[in-house]
Amino acid sequence: MIVRSGLWRRLDGRGWERFELTRDEALWRLRGTILARADSGPAEARYEVTCDPGWRTLRTTVTLRDDAGERSLDLVAEAGRWSVDGVEIAAVRGCVDVDLEWSPSTNTLPIRRLAVPVGGAMGTLRMAWVRFPALTLEPLSQEYRRIAPDQYHYTSGGGSFEAHIAVDAEGLVTAYEGGWERVASP
Repeated sequence: MIVRSGLWRRLDGRGWERFELTRDEALWRLRGTILARADSGPAEARYEVTCDPGWRTLRTTVTLRDDAGERSLDLVAEAGRWSVDGVEIAAVRGCVDVDLEWSPSTNTLPIRRLAVPVGGAMGTLRMAWVRFPALTLEPLSQEYRRIAPDQYHYTSGGGSFEAHIAVDAEGLVTAYEGGWERVASP
């Protein structure tokens, strides 16, 4: 069942994303297609992130097609251990959430999972960060402080990046300062 779908556009004019938030029995899924103008040329990425009822990432698949060809990444998360093709990626051990560099959709994961009250903070979180267009995986520290019912102050990389994020009732981004804005949603 589709809970929400919509369209985001990058504020710098370098991309669009169509997304869906779905619920199938007890699992949550974020699905999307990103069309981007990368440094190497045009690129298309398709992703699906599957989460358990508590919004913990179970599996993430990404397929990217650009001038270098097509490649895929299939991540499985189990009890804080992340693997690709059955091989654990030790650098992201202990991460609960995945973060897709080119998408605002994955900000929803910690927002929904931790549901902090207004004025509260989530503390420092370590994300399994998927970098685009290489589809590499590395840890990224992030912090979210809820400043209003529908707004968060977000920092990453130990405070080297900051933005305000506005969300809807489902915790999906409606505006990501300096990055994305949602332009269509039923």
